[in-house]
Amino acid sequence: MSAQTTTFDIATEPAVSLRNEPVQARSTARLTALLDAAASIVDEVGIERLTTAMVAERAAASIGTVYRYFPDRIVLLQALGARNFDRVMTRINEAINDPSQSDWSEALSQAFASVIDTYRTEPGFRGLRVGDQLDLRPLPNGRTHKSLVAERIVEALSARFGVENSAASRFTLEAGLEMSDALVARAFLMNPQGDDEFITVSTSAVRGFIAENIGW
Repeated sequence: MSAQTTTFDIATEPAVSLRNEPVQARSTARLTALLDAAASIVDEVGIERLTTAMVAERAAASIGTVYRYFPDRIVLLQALGARNFDRVMTRINEAINDPSQSDWSEALSQAFASVIDTYRTEPGFRGLRVGDQLDLRPLPNGRTHKSLVAERIVEALSARFGVENSAASRFTLEAGLEMSDALVARAFLMNPQGDDEFITVSTSAVRGFIAENIGW
């Protein structure tokens, strides 16, 4: 398919309802500091050992300030996961809409590369990703995190390159994302820069699977 000039902005989902939505710059900065603190702790000790007290201490805030926004540690982690989702989807969107990408296959490869870069550079992403491991049940809308990501990517590729946006395409991409996620998570399990062998296998396996099963 020939490239088109249309761009598509991926929606920032899923949203997390905070106890108090920040409406002033000071409140927004405080919330950002709490999430930044949580991200750094996740990188150091993982999501299982993170506590609200640790976040308060790291952010130089009172425990009451933490509970002002987050009723418990799970909601805090969900909020961080939602921020991770927003940031990685922004990178994916930029990769797909990069004018230097001449076809959907090249754009998709760059989108996957942007995810790898997010593992390396976004604090808290390696241990939490987009929060999908916090609760394996479907999202309120009946979709999973991977199905939502797949849907957004296919929509972006369809808008940019005119590829078919079908249930079959979305399923194939979702299945590819599930395979890639398992391998990439393993790649970053003990190495913050990622194990190149696992990353290579992930890239090769997913590229082959998608090429074989999507008739774009």
